[in-house]
Amino acid sequence: MTAALRIVETTPVPGHEILDQVRDFVARFSVFPSEHCAPMLALWYAHTWVADAFYITPRLILSSAEPGSGKTRVLEIAQHLTNQPEMTAGGSASALVRMVAAGPISILMDEVDAVFGPGGAGNEDVRQMLNLGYKRSATVPKTKGDPASGFTVERLPIFAPVALAGLAGRMPDTITTRAITIHLRRRRHDEHVESYRESRATRQATPIREALSAWMTSIGDNLVEAEPDMPDGVEDRPAEIWEPLLAIADQAGGHWPETARKACTYFVLNQKTAPSLGVRLLADLRALFTERDTDRLHTADIITHLRSIDDAPWTDLNGKPLDALRLSKELSPYQVAPLSLRINGKSAKGYTIHPTTDPVEQVGLTDAWARYLPAPKNGGAL
Repeated sequence: MTAALRIVETTPVPGHEILDQVRDFVARFSVFPSEHCAPMLALWYAHTWVADAFYITPRLILSSAEPGSGKTRVLEIAQHLTNQPEMTAGGSASALVRMVAAGPISILMDEVDAVFGPGGAGNEDVRQMLNLGYKRSATVPKTKGDPASGFTVERLPIFAPVALAGLAGRMPDTITTRAITIHLRRRRHDEHVESYRESRATRQATPIREALSAWMTSIGDNLVEAEPDMPDGVEDRPAEIWEPLLAIADQAGGHWPETARKACTYFVLNQKTAPSLGVRLLADLRALFTERDTDRLHTADIITHLRSIDDAPWTDLNGKPLDALRLSKELSPYQVAPLSLRINGKSAKGYTIHPTTDPVEQVGLTDAWARYLPAPKNGGAL
């Protein structure tokens, strides 16, 4: 007599438990500067499995002041948990485009400081590809064919999750504004992590990876139209960056909706980042005009004051102090321009907080301050 087969139904592991496992696995091998880093990484790794459900894929940046701070280790762990990981160092823009077009792929790029120069300069083709490829609609046109048969244009998709690791100061600003950044530090002597052994990590990560893949595939359709609520103060591009991660957290349930929003607040609002030179200039000018309680100042007076600020860069801009020409050049992108002003009976070139149309058309400093600086704490007009 043949025994009847018994079918044993297994209960799927809840999403919040899967993300807990990913977070805990990540935390075993690294010391992070904040408790919010490992949960953020768990969500970022999860989004690689359903990147096509979203309009954007946030860049992940692993930065450090010095080598030996654990950036490569984070990428190595990411290989075990992301969708179709490709660990690489550099490479031409053409090669990266072809890799993405043959996807799906998650690019894990190490040694980015060797790709870009100081201040993120150089390798414009790679920078452009990384910038544009964070939105799903982006493509790169390539011609194919020959003179005999004719040429056609092939539009290659460049949308793919990308993690970048490198020394601080070498990442282009246009990439960092599209990214979530962890500033890693070397471990102290009293900080310990688990030793990484690739074969053991693979064996232990495989069931977590499979569970993550299955769960993300099962909720992919739910994420297409997701519009998660953002923490207060998170808007515009930061909100766009965090939308995929918060949508996944909401699907996971448990503590993850709250955990993800705390991480979002930490990375967007609580981390201090150095402003661009232009934004620093606008901030120093607002402080000066507020201190003087005036709506106009001569250029010479402005330059004298700016050069006197101890911790400011205005005495050494590429080896030269700030002068009238450089001041005008830095303010020009904000549509602020110098004009002849009469102050205390003296006429000279200067700047005003008001818009003007004649003889110079410009928006005035107040407009630039309102667009590029946080609202003044005292609520004043300046």
